[in-house]
Amino acid sequence: MLEKIGSLLIKRLKTLKETFSLAYEVLAHMLLPSTYNAAVRMVLVNQIYFTSVQILPLFLTISIILGTILIGVAGDYLRSIGMFHFFGAMIMGFVVKELAPFVTVLLIALRSGAAINTEIAVMKVNRELAALEAYRISVVNYLLVPRVLNGIVSIVVLGFAFSTCVLISGLLSSRFFFGLSFDDYISLLVDAFSIYDLVVMAIKCAILGFFIVFIPIKFGMSATQELTSIPIAVLNGMVQVFISIIVIEVVILVLDSLLVKLF
Repeated sequence: MLEKIGSLLIKRLKTLKETFSLAYEVLAHMLLPSTYNAAVRMVLVNQIYFTSVQILPLFLTISIILGTILIGVAGDYLRSIGMFHFFGAMIMGFVVKELAPFVTVLLIALRSGAAINTEIAVMKVNRELAALEAYRISVVNYLLVPRVLNGIVSIVVLGFAFSTCVLISGLLSSRFFFGLSFDDYISLLVDAFSIYDLVVMAIKCAILGFFIVFIPIKFGMSATQELTSIPIAVLNGMVQVFISIIVIEVVILVLDSLLVKLF
């Protein structure tokens, strides 16, 4: 039993080491200007179009509907307990800083994360990755860097788009449900506005954007030469993505709380 536990632990540690090594390599290549040749730029543009532009109508619709419902429910609750003066802080502190990255990353993970995982797994089964290496084409530069960078850019941009839609829908819902004028609504937001919240949101979106793309790629590359390994790689990758989202949310929330207490 001890031998099995030790073998499993060694295997997990080896996998973790390989994952961090690949992540470091991707980040290092991402910072090199020489990485972005014409082919890489074309892949990056296509990935951003697929991830951010195609989903935009559905994403904005969901953002407006969800924002209207959440602000209406939260505002009604705050008014019922006599704490409506925290309405602006709730919108800026919870909806913008916490909810926007979480909802955005869930939508993108469900759509693009699974697609990227499947794409890489199929390329591995069809020996396309081996073909790229045979022609001395960097797999990291051509496949990983554009997709990971696309994840970072897309989550950050869509996260701010979600926040903007929530603030606009909040204006309408607060006017309809609570009778707030435009000036009163803006005054509540201005009083609760903080650059720190926007910085935390941007950092959280960037970290989540990196991992929801990197993890599916890593598990897609772990597929074997058998077709039956594709759904297994996709399933394992998406499970790890959702676990990573929860872990990152918790870690950033704890660090944010510690920084607020210290400063």
